[in-house]
This record gives sequence, structure tokens and C-alpha cells, in this order.
Amino acid sequence: MANILDIRRRIRSVTNTRQITRAVKMMSAARLRRAQDRALAARPYAQMLTSVLKSLVSRADIFDQETGDLLHPLLVRREEQNVLLIVVTSDMGKAGAFNANILKAAMRFLESKSGKNIEIETIGRKGRDFLRRRFAASEPGKSRAAGSAQTTLVGEQIGVVGKLQYSLASEMAERIIDRYEKAEIDSVYIVFNEFKSVIAQRLVVEQILPVEQIGVQTLADAKEMEIEEKKRAIEAAKGAGVGLRPADTREADARAAAFATAPVDYIYEQPPRELFRSLLPKYIGIQIFRALLESVAAEHAARMTAMESATNNATDMIDSLTLQMNRIRQAKITKEIIEIVSGAAAL
Repeated sequence: MANILDIRRRIRSVTNTRQITRAVKMMSAARLRRAQDRALAARPYAQMLTSVLKSLVSRADIFDQETGDLLHPLLVRREEQNVLLIVVTSDMGKAGAFNANILKAAMRFLESKSGKNIEIETIGRKGRDFLRRRFAASEPGKSRAAGSAQTTLVGEQIGVVGKLQYSLASEMAERIIDRYEKAEIDSVYIVFNEFKSVIAQRLVVEQILPVEQIGVQTLADAKEMEIEEKKRAIEAAKGAGVGLRPADTREADARAAAFATAPVDYIYEQPPRELFRSLLPKYIGIQIFRALLESVAAEHAARMTAMESATNNATDMIDSLTLQMNRIRQAKITKEIIEIVSGAAAL
């Protein structure tokens, strides 16, 4: 049995750990609020861009009237033989099952696409470390040289999630679009944690290319939060002062949607078809940027919830150790009293 001194040292150690977990929780809560504000600030641009593209689709013929072919290469569908998967995880741990769930979804996707050449590009250290232990690294397009279906890592982005900029998504979109137009890849998917609020999150595998329908998500897989996860998130949010409901943007969304549905014959500075061709790549870039912003917010929410659980567990352990220490001390005092009384009785 441990003595009182050992238990006191253990209590002191757990107390120090609880201070760390509590500090990380509050820091994640502050970063979560900033991430929410940033994602919300980027939403009007994305909504208006989507509305403009919808308006252009209704005013410009995207099909060749003679051949019936699509006039934009990003709308062309091909048989999936070469697939690019973008996996968005975090650079740090202490976020509970956040990274594990994303990687499980990625592995399920890989199993569903067995028999095809799959190239993986990772964003975040956790995903890179997990996947490079299972798949070999290769240059883009080189995996098809062997003539058999392979899964390879073709790119990684480390240390960019904490200082996320639109330029990252824009450069990635340009690179992906160039490869898609050259028919080096037949489809592009991104797996990430979609964030709306602390209790409204889901893990999704979203198809980016080819573009199926403007403004509509094409999901290959989606998984909602479990009830227990929502309960833990609610408790963590209450203690950190984080709102549970998503921001009300219905009015701004309605204004943006009205642009696409208004029965007005707009006068465009460029021909509608030419404008559509130049704006659609920007739509791909904003889709990737939205996924990254929401993933960052979901990461902070997951870390806040995990640190809340760790803090509560540390408190329970301190209470249990304190009770154990008091029992040992009481037993020692009782033993000493019995020895004194027994000695007095013997005299």
C-alpha cells in the first residue's frame, strides 16, 4: 500500500496536469471563437460567387449546341480510374478522436475505391504521419506507370493549418484544376470535419471535381456526431462561454440567393460564357478554403471538449486520491491510539 507521502506527490502531479488541461481548454475556446468568426466572414463571398455562377448558368449555354459536349472542362465527367484524395487533419494532438475519425473515414473511402489509382495529398502533420506509414510516397502521376492500381502519397502541407491563408487553397486549386483538365486525374475528393457549431458537426467526404451542381455538395460519405459527443461538447461549451447555436445568416443568404433567381437581364462586362469559364476555378478554390476553415474550427472544438473531459477526470482522480490518503492517515492514527491504550492497560 502506498504511504501518505507518495499519495501527496501523486495529488500534486495530477493537480499540475489539471492546470495544464484547463489552460489548453480555455485557449482552444478562444481560438474557436476566432475560427468561427473567420469562417463566417468568408461566407458572404462564397455565397455571392455561387449565386453569380448560378445566374450565369441560367443565361449562358454551357453545352455546345452542335455536339452537345460541355463547354467547361471542370464539368466533364470521366470514368474514375485516377482519383485524388485530400485529407485534412491537424498538426497537433490533444483533440480527442478528431484525427482518428478523419483517418478512419479516409481509409473507408480507400476501401470503397479499391482497384483504382488513388493519390493522397495530406494537410496536417497527423494525417501525414499516419498515411506515410502505410503508403509509399510518389510524384503526381507516377503511380500509373506500373500498370496496376496503387495508392500513393503525392503531397503534404505541414504547419499551414495554424496560419491558414486563402493563397494556400488558391494554389492547391490551380494545381488540381490543371491536372484535371489534362485528364491526369478523373475526380477529386476531400475528407474533413464540417463545422457549423459546437454541436452541429459532421465528418464528410466531399467530391470537388467534377462539379456536379453549382452550390450543392456532392457527398461520398457523411457521419454525424454521436449523442454522447454532443453532450460532452455542450458541457465543454458551457464552461468556456462558447455559443452552441450557429450564427444566423439567413438574411445574408437570402440576399445572395436573390441574385441568382431574380428575373433580371444583367449586363455583364464580359460575355456570360467567358465569365463562367473564369469564375468556376475560383469556385473550386473557395470550396477548398471553406473546408480548411471549418476543419480548423472543428479541431479547436474537439480539443476544447477533450480538455474538458481531461480536467474532469483529473478532478475525480484528485478526489479519489484525497479520500485514499485520509483513510490511510486515519488508519495510522487509530493504530497509534490502540497501541497507547494497550500499553496503558498492560501497566
